[in-house]
Amino acid sequence: MPHKGLFTQGVAVLFDRAVELDALANALARFQVQNQRSGSESWEISGPSLLLPLAPAGGDAAKKGAVAVDTVAQPWPDHMGDPKDESTLFGAWSMGHFGPGAYPGGLQRATQQCWHWQQGPALAQLHTAFVRIRTSYAFGAKDDDPVIPENYDAVAELMHVTAVARAILNLPGALCYFNPNGETLHSAETIDEKLAVHRQTSTLPQQLWCNVRLIRLGDCQPWMFMDTVGMSQLDAIDHEAVFCEGYDLSDVSSFLRNVANYVFQRGQVIKDGDTINGPGEISWQACQYSDPLYDPPRDVLRWLPCDGSEVPPALIGGGDGLH
Repeated sequence: MPHKGLFTQGVAVLFDRAVELDALANALARFQVQNQRSGSESWEISGPSLLLPLAPAGGDAAKKGAVAVDTVAQPWPDHMGDPKDESTLFGAWSMGHFGPGAYPGGLQRATQQCWHWQQGPALAQLHTAFVRIRTSYAFGAKDDDPVIPENYDAVAELMHVTAVARAILNLPGALCYFNPNGETLHSAETIDEKLAVHRQTSTLPQQLWCNVRLIRLGDCQPWMFMDTVGMSQLDAIDHEAVFCEGYDLSDVSSFLRNVANYVFQRGQVIKDGDTINGPGEISWQACQYSDPLYDPPRDVLRWLPCDGSEVPPALIGGGDGLH
């Protein structure tokens, strides 16, 4: 899947009914709707849409982006589409129309890994339509304009699309927020909670954009792994932790979120073979891979505990067969 080309961010709100464009415009009035568009002939590319302004940090008018918000009277397409029989759907996925880091099956994985919100998976499965929110600097750009401006701010951009999604959640029929890049589901209430903590502490509301997933491996028991998904939205790498039963799962989850945030703030300062203190009060060693243990495909730092245990070969190499 592409990473930040035509679109730089992409989230959605799932609905139990089709959303009229006028209702969407009313809900987003405070975001200064610039114009309305009838949409593409192919819903995969765009349904009827609104265009909202998006100014990057620094406010250079020549480098302003836009937020395209379109309403789609179809369920979220969780499959790639056949390149022959569903070429438009296949092409839309390939060009990032469902999110620059999104990958087929993401909604199913989000419902399977929604640990913080018990009602979320059942609500998501009720949806019959969605509203898509995508940011881009390509609207009205010149041929020699950069795809992403020099003063690009991924956090500010994500905060903005989250605010747009939160306003849309006030509409009748809205079921939940879905971030396909980070495979997260949230209610209006959980968004408000995470943003309130952000305002009070200035900590990154990572849970809104990036999930931490637990995978138990039948062929490798008692081994399992956790991973982060969605850090590419912040132009950072995702992380995996491979470990045997006995570690506190909440400690492993906190470790992954903390190290992901550390690398986001400091850059790629952790190299292949580096060790840091982690769960169990022992050292964990980083190994960089371009083939993760679980979808979506992406680069990851895989963390292995230095506890003397023998890691199964399938968990040291690439992730073939574990997806």
